[in-house]
This record gives sequence, structure tokens and C-alpha cells, in this order.
Amino acid sequence: MVLCDTDVMIEYLKGNEQTKETLNDIGAENIALSSITIMELYFGVLNKRELGKIKKTVEKLEILHINESISKKAVELIEKYSKSYRLKIPDALIGATSLCHRIELFTYNIKDFRFIEGLKLYRKLLKD
Repeated sequence: MVLCDTDVMIEYLKGNEQTKETLNDIGAENIALSSITIMELYFGVLNKRELGKIKKTVEKLEILHINESISKKAVELIEKYSKSYRLKIPDALIGATSLCHRIELFTYNIKDFRFIEGLKLYRKLLKD
């Protein structure tokens, strides 16, 4: 299972071929999204048609909702990293989701997460 960050989903929805290929390689059955990512995607829509496209895409994926353990871990991350690395609340919640579920995080914004101790970032293996 791989947790996809919002930026990855935006690239997928925009039709980025590399992102589409990577997500197809992972397989829809192995992709999860944080409910924070869903909120960020919905917040950024331009119209109802775009919202429908997003809803159709995400309904095929597992959604990991915020629970008490994720919330507590996010609070710890904010305490530890908000001043030193400018960790934002949505990224803390997404990072906490990845940590609590013990799954890799697929993001293009590596600088936003690389400092989080114990967080594993997804790295696509190069094909031979």
C-alpha cells in the first residue's frame, strides 16, 4: 500500500504521463489517500464537472480517515517540525497518516516531508 500526496493526485488528474504510469504500476488496489488529500482536491476544483472527475477517480481508491492516533501523531509532528521546517497542518496530517498506517508516502514535494523521522518516501524502481 502507498499513500499518495495531493500533488501526485493533481498531476495524475492533469494527465501527467509519468505519474499515470507510476500509479498504474502501483495498482489502484495498492493506493490510499488521506481524507486530507480528498479535502484539498475538492477545495481546489474549478467547477462541478471537475469535481465529478475527481470523485470518479478517488472512489476507486482506499481512503484513510483521520482517527485519534493520526491526530495525536500530527500534533507531535507540528510540535517538533513546524518552526524548524515550517511543517504545515495538512502535511502533518498526511505524514501522520503514513506513519500510523506504516505505509510509504508518494509525493513530489519531498522537501515538505524528508525531515520527518521514520517516514518512508516512495521511490519508483527504475525498470531494466
